[in-house]
Amino acid sequence: MALIAFSRPLACGLLSFAALANCGHVSQGTVPPVVLIPDKGNAVAVWSEIGAATVNTTVATSATEAEKYVAFPADMATMHLAMYDALVAIDRRYRPVHFAPAQPATGASVDAATAAAAYGVLRALFPSRAAHYQQAYDDYIAAIPESAGKASGISLGAAAAAAHLQRRASDGRSTELRPYAANPDAGRFRGVNPINRNWPSIRPFILSSISQFRPARPPALSSAEYAADFIEVKELGGKASARRTAEQLETARFHSEPPVAHLTRNYARFARTTNDTVAAARLMAAMYANYADAISACLDAKYHYDTWRPQSAIPLADTDNNPATIADAAWTPVIPTPNHPEYPAAHSCASASLGELLRQYYGTDRVTFSWDSKVTGTTRSYTNTDGLTRDSQMARIYGGMHFRYSTTAGEVLGKQVAQWTMRNAFAAEPK
Repeated sequence: MALIAFSRPLACGLLSFAALANCGHVSQGTVPPVVLIPDKGNAVAVWSEIGAATVNTTVATSATEAEKYVAFPADMATMHLAMYDALVAIDRRYRPVHFAPAQPATGASVDAATAAAAYGVLRALFPSRAAHYQQAYDDYIAAIPESAGKASGISLGAAAAAAHLQRRASDGRSTELRPYAANPDAGRFRGVNPINRNWPSIRPFILSSISQFRPARPPALSSAEYAADFIEVKELGGKASARRTAEQLETARFHSEPPVAHLTRNYARFARTTNDTVAAARLMAAMYANYADAISACLDAKYHYDTWRPQSAIPLADTDNNPATIADAAWTPVIPTPNHPEYPAAHSCASASLGELLRQYYGTDRVTFSWDSKVTGTTRSYTNTDGLTRDSQMARIYGGMHFRYSTTAGEVLGKQVAQWTMRNAFAAEPK
């Protein structure tokens, strides 16, 4: 089914978690269900996959900030925003995000503009990974018949890439940080050299600040909520569990693939759900800008609160001053825990921000889409924009990686970022 661009302004403000379900909601009788089938083709889909292959590669040589300080969400967002702004300069159905030439680029080749924008960003960010995009670009451009529109499209795409690269230059990813020193107090994260500490330093794409929606403090260690969530993950998420079912373990494994491959591959599915290149560019730019801001905001909160994971909390429960939590020195999570602090859950931030963005984009929560995992070799279909969120939230509990309160906070944060992204950058009406 082709993408359906919503055609009404998002007047809803940013609300509490309890009110999120009603924000921008279109009654199910007004907007029909949307079924996204990734069987279409367009230039954005081609270059989204080339970009994904580029960011998924590691090489010995690192010549740029992007190569030295890995931050694939920001890099994919930059590429997709450049493609989007180049295309809305040709087809002005939507408003640009950053780059807008003074005169409409009427007659410019959409395919040439898309390729030139993506190529310009990839070449600037990843000169050491040219094997993934140089020949692809040469072949793609050569296949477009020579014309004034082709030349204009190449020029337009290059200009859009240059504008976004200039905007993202020195984006904060190389900010020098003090060496991480774990705090031995109860409740504090116990990791050594935790990952992605620099991502909160990256300037946001759409948010006003990366801490704009930072959640409130997590429950106190002495609280009943903490105890309940502690007991849940202890019983469901340990390597040895009498309570966890085979299906629940499968869910945990399904969502355990490293994000850079898992997310870029699955996001690419959405680009292939329409033959409309401009609509694909809008959706993918919104998705990646949204994800880049949501995941950095999540990591900002993680390192701000610096709380311990179940893998530390359960063996050290005799230090938490909560009589309802019982220590188990031998407890380990069934799925290896990512090396960054607990609160909020990053998978919940990411999945909820995507789900809410899709709901806002299509004007209904009845959106069907597929998502796959190389860990399990299976594909799941979700028929509601909250389906992936619920699945990934429970996966982190079944896998022993997160407390429930962290997945809930991640969901709230992700949805707030998505609402802000759509309202402030991707509303359908051009400015």
